[in-house]
This record gives sequence, structure tokens and C-alpha cells, in this order.
Amino acid sequence: MRPLTCLFALVLASTVAAQQPAKAKPEPTKLSSELTSSLDAHPALVYATYGEREMLLDLWRPKAAGNPLPAIICIHGGGWFKGDRNSMANLAQALAAKGYVTATISYRLSGEAKFPAAIQDCKAAVRFLRANAEKFGILSDSIGVTGLSAGGHLAALLSTSGGVKELEGEGGNADQSSAVQACVAMGAQSDLESARIGELSSKADDPFYRTFLGDSQKKIPQTYALASPRHHLEKTDPPLAFMAGELDDASTHADDARVDLEKLGIPTGLTLIPQAPHAFLGQQKAFDTCVSACDTFFNHHLKKTK
Repeated sequence: MRPLTCLFALVLASTVAAQQPAKAKPEPTKLSSELTSSLDAHPALVYATYGEREMLLDLWRPKAAGNPLPAIICIHGGGWFKGDRNSMANLAQALAAKGYVTATISYRLSGEAKFPAAIQDCKAAVRFLRANAEKFGILSDSIGVTGLSAGGHLAALLSTSGGVKELEGEGGNADQSSAVQACVAMGAQSDLESARIGELSSKADDPFYRTFLGDSQKKIPQTYALASPRHHLEKTDPPLAFMAGELDDASTHADDARVDLEKLGIPTGLTLIPQAPHAFLGQQKAFDTCVSACDTFFNHHLKKTK
């Protein structure tokens, strides 16, 4: 009778499961035609060159804006080895509609060039926007940055490594500063010197840190320190907030880095998006929460009265 009992239990479980209401999939992110048509678009602008290699960015600006606006650079994720700037286009356009000049940037992935190439590209993009502030109607002293995942790490590193010569690179506009005035790092690793990343990078098949930085944390600790946003923290750094999906790993909460920021008197905070995964920008509800939180933060720190 035991096989029959098992069969009955299996049929019963299947019947109960079939009677449960199907869990609705999150609605995919979409922008309204009214929003996108309200923006001037400047695609595929060359912001840096390395020999024949051209680095590109896409830029948006509200058509109705007459005065110079703060700018926000949006940096894509992909573990530093994949992805492209198009994945941040929705966020950039949604923020532009809130009253910013926004840009999505390409950067050299780890398969093309190891660290510090990616952060040098990010800094070159800041210098490009500052050098062309008058052309695009940008407040040159109000440039922010955000990014998701690997892009969130690069955004955080950009905000904390102002003046670090090894990370500046040769991307052009050397007479301009690469410093930013505010950052929202999303789904980001903020401490590359942590024991967790030490363990992950010790694995021979690690596709992220070893590929990006060149070897394990144990073998090249100085490189991990140079690439770590937390390592560079000092009291002159700009406001740095963090955002993560509630379902993401707790390491994206930047608990230790936020303690350091608070001790230095630097505005910080953590926004957890309810029931959202690591890659939350593709879900409309999470996306809307993200845009609102980013606008609140950047509005306060970039649009403040001079």
C-alpha cells in the first residue's frame, strides 16, 4: 500500500498547487511616450579616446529647461565584464524628466582592459561633461553619479576617489576636475577589502573580481584597496547614499561604509526596495521607487541654492 499512498500524496500536492493563484510577474519597466518626447537626446557622443578606441555616452536634457541644470551620470552593471549603457537608458531618461541633464556611459570592460581602466573612463566622462557644460546646459559644479551592481561600485568609487592620480587616466580634458558632488550607489560592493570578497576571489573560477582586478585579494591586496570605495573615504567626500533590492545580498547595504561616512559627517543612507531582486531596474514598481528616491537625494544635494 505504500506506493499507492505516495502516489495519492503526489496527486494531492499537485491538485493543491494547481488551485493556488499564480503569482503575478512583476510588470516590466516602460516609459511613457510623453516622457521620452519631452527630452532632447544626444546619442553616441565621444567622451574619450585611446588611440583609435572611442568611448561613447548618450545624453538627455529636458526640452523645456532654459537654465543650466545639474547632471547625473548613470553607469551600467554586468560584473565589470559584460553589459552596455543601453541598460541604464530608462533610468537616465526618467531622471532627466525630473530636471537633470543625464548621461549613460560605455566603459572598457575587464575583457578589454583590467582595472583601473573602467574607473578611468568614468572619470573621463565627468571631465567631458564639465568641459562641455555650456554646450549642454550643465551646472558644472553640480554633477552626480549613480549606477547598479558593478556600475554601483564604480559610482561609489568615483565619489570617494577624487584626487587619486592613479585612477584619473588619459581620457582627455585633463584641465577639468573629475570630482562629483553626490552619488547613489545601487546594489554595490563598497568594501573590496572585506573577508567575503577575499573568499570569493580566492576561487579559481571567480568570474568577477579576479577578472576585473587581475588576481585574488590575497595575491594583490593593494589593487583591491585601490579599487575599494570604502578605502578612500575622507571627510571632503560628497554625499553618498546606497540602494538595494530587499532580496539582494546584505553586502550591498554598505553597513560598514555607512558607519564610516556617518563618523566623517558625510550625508548617507540606505534605501531598500521592497521585494526587489539585485537587478531591480527592469521591474516597474521597483523602478518607480528608485527614480523617486534618486530624485529626492539628488534634488537635495545638487539643486540646493548656491
